Amino acid sequence: MNASDRTPADLLRSALAADPARPMVTFYDDATGERVELSVATFANWVAKTANLLQGDLAAEPGDRLALLLPAHWQSAVWLMACASVGVVADVQGDPAAADLVVSGPDSLEAARACRGERIALALRPMGGRFPQAPDGFADYAVEVPGQGDRFAPFAPVDPDAPALTVGGVGFTGAELVARARVDGAALGLGAGSRLLSGRTYDTWDGLSAGLFAPLATGGSVVLCRHLGQLGEDGLAQRVESERVTRTV
Repeated sequence: MNASDRTPADLLRSALAADPARPMVTFYDDATGERVELSVATFANWVAKTANLLQGDLAAEPGDRLALLLPAHWQSAVWLMACASVGVVADVQGDPAAADLVVSGPDSLEAARACRGERIALALRPMGGRFPQAPDGFADYAVEVPGQGDRFAPFAPVDPDAPALTVGGVGFTGAELVARARVDGAALGLGAGSRLLSGRTYDTWDGLSAGLFAPLATGGSVVLCRHLGQLGEDGLAQRVESERVTRTV
């Protein structure tokens, strides 16, 4: 990765330039049996489409606050990077009533209705499937995102020293996030080609770092597992072998 990278979007651009075909996020849901693997190029394409939706259709601007009410999921990782690409502050599990817009999974729709701004709902179905019927008062992400552009350019450059993320009541600028992710990656022994398996949730910095930012900052990739407790020891051992995992948290 480039030492000059100072925002999460910078990290993704460097990863795309270095090796677009390598895995970026491999997602498992052990409650449903779902597996999704996204290369750097595919992940970056989802980020670009989502950032275009955010900046264009939703009219989000740098400094706006987005309450991100999603679990550890590959689409959550996409939204985190889309926010960083636009300059929107991702407030993970933040108060929808205090946010400019909200992104919600199916289990948090009632709480998300407290947001007076734009509301996006994700069904979190396999392969990014849509709701059978969009929840009242929400746009269905799976309906809105496919038609968005495959390339993204922010209307204004993202300031590395502006707020980028809030989780657990702690805020990070883009530069702080990148620096912290690099430190975490080094502490975990991650480097180019590393495969980190994480069963952590996305409601803490440690979960976000292991589940996305530390692998991204160090040239590695993540095997992100939801409901990992349902897998069992033998299943976990098989996954570590089949996914060529180099570190587990």
